[in-house]
Amino acid sequence: MMILWLNDMKDNVKRIQLLIEAVMIVALVIIDRVTKEMAVKKLMNKPAYVIIDGVFELRYLENRGAAFGMLQNRQWFFIIVGIIMFAGVIYILVKIPVDKKYITAQIAVTMIAAGAIGNMIDRISQNYVVDFLYFSLIDFPIFNVADIYVTVSCILLAVMLMFVYKEDDLAFLSFKKKENE
Repeated sequence: MMILWLNDMKDNVKRIQLLIEAVMIVALVIIDRVTKEMAVKKLMNKPAYVIIDGVFELRYLENRGAAFGMLQNRQWFFIIVGIIMFAGVIYILVKIPVDKKYITAQIAVTMIAAGAIGNMIDRISQNYVVDFLYFSLIDFPIFNVADIYVTVSCILLAVMLMFVYKEDDLAFLSFKKKENE
């Protein structure tokens, strides 16, 4: 009886965790959408808006490619990759254990989902992604808030995979059933 109650409690905690992640994704996508809408209204067909001269500016760009403008005009490719990536993210979020050692990974994967959705909305609705953040000091390619989500999260996950998580910590990703299940 106690085991059933604990399992029910774990299931409820998992449901709450998934709800929180979904709310975070929606909130992050809204932030991305609002910043892109502002970029369209304030920057489109206008000169760059300099924030720090020679360092950082806001500059409107319609990116029809991937990171750094690669693979221009391959929208179906990006949509398919985005759907596959999103399915992988959902799988991870559903499977990730309810344990505080996975909180960083949960946040990172949630941010990857939000970034993918944010840019996917642009690709589907207008066949390009609105980019507007530009570090002129290093001539870094123009990017957007969704790109920040994905980049920061991937770096965070890489660090976690190299220095924090052990192979056993990632067993939840396996498609194999545990023997005691």
